Amino acid sequence: MFDPTDKPRVFALPPGVDFPDALVDGVIGRCDAGDPTALARVQIVVNTRRMARRMRDLFDAGPARLLPKVSLLTEIGATGVKLPPLASSLRRRLELARLISRLLDQQPDLAARSSVYSLADSLAELMDEMQGEGVPPSRISELDVSDMSSHWARAQQFFGIAEQYLAAQDGLMVDPQTRQRRMVDALIQRWQEAPPETPVILAGSTGSRGTTALLMAAIARLPQGAIVLPGYDFDQPDAVWSRLDEPLQSEDHPQYRFRHLMQMLQIAPSDVAPWTDAQPPSPDRNRLISLALRPAPVTDAWLTEGPGLSNLATAAADVTLIRAPEPRAEALAIALRLRKAAETGQTAALITPDRMLTRQVSAALDRWNILPDDSAGLPLQLSPPGRFLRHVAGLFAKSLNGEMLLTLLKHPLCHSDAMRGEHLLYSRDLELYLRRNGPPFPTAETLTAICQQQKNLPPPEWIDWLTSRFAGQDTVGARPLADWTLHLREMAEAIAGGSRETGSGALWTGFAGTEAQTIIAALEAEAGHGGDMTAREFSDLLGALLAGGEVRDPNAPHERIMIWGTLEARVQGADLLILGGLNEGSWPEAPNPDPWLNRTLRNKAGLLLPERRIGLSAHDFQQAACAPEVWLTRSLRSDDAETVPSRWLNRVTNLLNGLPDQGGPKAMEDMAARGQRWLDWAKELDRAPRVEPAHRPSPRPPVVSRPTKLSVTEIKTLIRDPYAIYAKHVLRLRPLDPLVKEPDALLRGIAVHDFLETFIKHTTDRPGDLTRDVFLDFAQRQLNTSVSWPAARRLWRARLARIADAFLSEEKARREIAWPAAYEAVLRYPLTPLPFTLTGRADRIDRDETGALHIYDYKTGAPPTKSQQAKFDKQLLIEAAIAEDGGFDALDPAPVAEAVFLRVGSPGANVHAPLAEEPAAKVLADLRELIGAYLDESQGYTARRMLEKDSDVGYFDQLARFGEWDRSANPVTEDLT
Repeated sequence: MFDPTDKPRVFALPPGVDFPDALVDGVIGRCDAGDPTALARVQIVVNTRRMARRMRDLFDAGPARLLPKVSLLTEIGATGVKLPPLASSLRRRLELARLISRLLDQQPDLAARSSVYSLADSLAELMDEMQGEGVPPSRISELDVSDMSSHWARAQQFFGIAEQYLAAQDGLMVDPQTRQRRMVDALIQRWQEAPPETPVILAGSTGSRGTTALLMAAIARLPQGAIVLPGYDFDQPDAVWSRLDEPLQSEDHPQYRFRHLMQMLQIAPSDVAPWTDAQPPSPDRNRLISLALRPAPVTDAWLTEGPGLSNLATAAADVTLIRAPEPRAEALAIALRLRKAAETGQTAALITPDRMLTRQVSAALDRWNILPDDSAGLPLQLSPPGRFLRHVAGLFAKSLNGEMLLTLLKHPLCHSDAMRGEHLLYSRDLELYLRRNGPPFPTAETLTAICQQQKNLPPPEWIDWLTSRFAGQDTVGARPLADWTLHLREMAEAIAGGSRETGSGALWTGFAGTEAQTIIAALEAEAGHGGDMTAREFSDLLGALLAGGEVRDPNAPHERIMIWGTLEARVQGADLLILGGLNEGSWPEAPNPDPWLNRTLRNKAGLLLPERRIGLSAHDFQQAACAPEVWLTRSLRSDDAETVPSRWLNRVTNLLNGLPDQGGPKAMEDMAARGQRWLDWAKELDRAPRVEPAHRPSPRPPVVSRPTKLSVTEIKTLIRDPYAIYAKHVLRLRPLDPLVKEPDALLRGIAVHDFLETFIKHTTDRPGDLTRDVFLDFAQRQLNTSVSWPAARRLWRARLARIADAFLSEEKARREIAWPAAYEAVLRYPLTPLPFTLTGRADRIDRDETGALHIYDYKTGAPPTKSQQAKFDKQLLIEAAIAEDGGFDALDPAPVAEAVFLRVGSPGANVHAPLAEEPAAKVLADLRELIGAYLDESQGYTARRMLEKDSDVGYFDQLARFGEWDRSANPVTEDLT
C-alpha cells in the first residue's frame, strides 16, 4: 500500500474535507485493485464510534468487497499480555472518597466535608492523567515548589493518598488509563521485534493524550503504517509552525498538537503529505480561517499576509453570521434553519458545547415534530427514572414535608399500575387538605387521620402503602453504603409498584429505566467499598452517578438532523454545520480550576496544560468553519448580562473588517444580513396579535349575591381592596396555601395569641405567677405544641424573652386598673337597619372597678397608627363601638375606657385607638354608610382601591390582572348577572 521510506509516514486532510469519506477513498485508492484481499488486510484505527459507524456506512454504500478491520483506539493493544483485572471507576471513586474522608477526620481544616466526592473525582482525574501521560508520582513530589509552600503542603496530603492508592492497587487491579498505556507499550515492543507487514492506519486523532501520541508515532514508523491527521492546515507557513514549539504560549492554537507530534517524529511540516487530492469546499475560506487563527505572538502576519488574501466574497459566500439579541432568538433561528434542512433533504448538524442551547433548539424543533439525533442524549438525572430515584433518596435525608410527599405521589412513575387513576384522585384530595390544614411535617399517624376524613375514602391498602413508604424514612447517622443502596431499590420499586405490591411498575422500563437500573446495579456491586455514609452523602453520591448517565433512543431521532459535540466536527459528512453558542465561556469553555497544580508545575511534570482543551476546541472550530455551508451563531446577551464573542469569531470579524481593499467589511455585512433575515423570521414566529391590556376591574354583582356578613378584620380589606371581598365572598374563591409550610408571620401571631390567652387565664387566678420564668415556660410549651420548626421556636422564644420584662411590667400596671373579663370574646352584631351582620372576636376584654371595658388586641407585628385606624384599619374602633352597644355575647353593654394594640414579640410601643376622635356613634354611622354603599347595585368592587403602597400584594391581584393597569387607571364598572 505504501512505498518504503526512512521517515515516519504522516498524511493529513485539510479542514472542511469530509474526513471519513476522503479516508475511505484514500484506502481504496491505495489498495491493489487486482487483489480482492488487499483491502481485507488493512487495519484502520479511529478515535470515536461515530467515526467507525460512518466509515462502515461508506464501505457498505460501495460495491461488494472484503472490508478492512476498523477498530477503536481504546480497543487496540497487544494480545496475550497478562494484566490485572480492570478496576471499576466507581470502586476507585468510593475508595478514594473513604481515604479523603479519613484524612479530613484527622485534619478538618484541609477542606470542607461537603467536598469529599468532588475531591475524589478531581484526584481520580489527576491519577488518570498521570497514568495516561506516563508521569510517576515521584516526579510530582520532586517539583520545586519553594514559592508556594503552604498550598503545596495541603496538596501533598492528597497526593500521598493517590500514591498510596496506586501502590496498593499495583498488581491487583488496573485502571483503564494504565491498562491502555501498558497495552500500547507492549504492542510497540512487539512491533519493534516483529513489525507487521500488513497496513495499519491510525486516522482522525490529534494525539492530544500521551498514550495516543506514542501509538501514533509507533504506527507512523511501521513498514506499512501511516497516520492520517484531520484538519491539518496546509496553508500555514513554516515560520508559523516554528513558533508553536513552546506549549505555555501556543497550547491553545488549533495546530499545536500536530506540531508537538512533528517534534516527537522529528519531521518538518513539509513531510506531512496530503492523503488524497480532495480539496476543501472553499480553499479561500481555509486561507482566511488559517490567517485569522494565527498564534498570538505572530498576529502581525495580518498586516503582511492580509493584503494577499483574495476572493473574500467567495470565502464568505456560504457563511451566515447570527448575532441574536438573546439566547431564545438564537435557538429559534437555528431551529428554523434545521427545519428547512429537514424539508429540503439536507443533512444538517448543530455543533456546540452549550447544552442549554441544544435543549432550547430541541424544544423549538418539537413544535414541528422534529426530534434531532443528539449525540449526548438526555442526562439520566433529568429523565423520569433519574428524577424519581433522586426524590426517593431525598426521603432519607430530611423529614417528610408536603412538597416532598406530593412531588413523589404525582410523579408519573409513582403507582404506575392499573390503579394509577384512583391513586391520583386520592393524592389530589390529600394535597388540598395539606395545603389548607397542614401539618408541615406529616407522620404516619397524621396521614392516616387525614385519609380517613376524606369524602373519597382511600382503600386500607393505599393508606398502609402511603404511611409505610413515605412517612418516617429520614435517617440520622451513618449507615453502610450497601444498606443505603438496598433500601433505595426496595423503596423505589415499592413506590413505583403501588399499593398492590405487584412489582416495580414502569420504573425500569424504556431506555432511561434500563440505564438507571444499570447504574443502581453497578452501585450495588461496588457498595462494599463505599464504607459508611450519611443519608445526605448518599443522596449526593446518587445524584452524581445519575448525572454521569445518558439516555438516547436510537430509533426516534430524525435521520438527517443532528446535534453534535465539538469533537464530532471531525466526522462531518453534513451539508450544513451550525456552530452555535460562539461566546467566551461557552465555546471555548473556560478551563476547570485545578486544585492541585498550576500551569507551570503541570508543564514541568509533563502533564497536560489547561489550554489543551481550548486548543482542541480551536481545532474543531477550524474544521467545522471550513465546511460547505456554515452558520456562526451567538447571542449578544445571556440571561443576565452581555456576552463576549468567542475569540475565534472575534479574530475572523476583526480580520475581515481590517481588509477594506479586498471587500472584507462588505463580506461581513453580507454574512450578517443573511443572519438577520433568519432572525427576523424567528421574531415573526413568536409574534402574537396585540392584546389590549385589561382595564382596572370594578365588578357590580347583583345585590342578592353580595355578602351580608363580614368579620371586623375584613372591613379594612373592604376599604382598601374591595375586589378581594368580591372574589372571596361573591366568587367564593379561596387561595391555595403553599405545600411547603413556613414559620411565617401568621403562624407566629397564632402561636403568640394562644400562648398569651393561656398565660393570662392562668395568672388571673394566680397573680403571683406574673413572673419571667412562668411567662417563658408557658411560651416554650405553646411553641413546642404549635411550631414544628426548631430554629423558629428558638428564634421566637428569644424575641419573647427580650420583651418579657416590659410586657410583665405593663401587665401588672393593667391589672391595677382592670381585671380580665373575657378571652376571645365573640361578637355578632346586626347592623340595623341594613340586612348585614358583623362578626369577630376580641382577643381580650378587661373590666375596671367602674364597669368600663378595656379592649386589648395582641400584635406580633407593627400595629396600625392612630391615623390609619381612623381611616382604614377600624378593627378596634368597631369592637369598642359594638361593646358599648352590647354586641358581645358574653358582655353587657358598657362604656369603653380604652382600646389598645399590645405589641408582643417585637420591640415597639403599644398603640391606643383614637376613641375620643372617633366616638362610637360616628364609627357605627360611618360603618353603616360604607356597608350601605356596597349594598347599592351602582357600587362596584374596585380592585386595589386604596392600598397603602404599590408594593402591597393581594391574593387576587392576578385575577384582577394587576400589572396591565396601575393605580392611575380609572376603574371600569361591569354589571354582572
